[in-house]
Amino acid sequence: MEKQLIDDCFYVERKKYGLWDSYTPEGKGIITALTEEECIKATRWYLKSKQEGFEETQTYDSYVAGKL
Repeated sequence: MEKQLIDDCFYVERKKYGLWDSYTPEGKGIITALTEEECIKATRWYLKSKQEGFEETQTYDSYVAGKL
């Protein structure tokens, strides 16, 4: 299958075993996903976050009392 240029900034291509990969125009791998839609969505998020800065992540702590 031929690579598809998305948003004029990255390519997606179906690979072996039905996985989808995204690449920069220079050929550097970015994201691997199970579907084309998820690959495009994740790559857009990643490139935007890389450009604007990644959000600080929050962590949560919890405790479960009692016997299971």
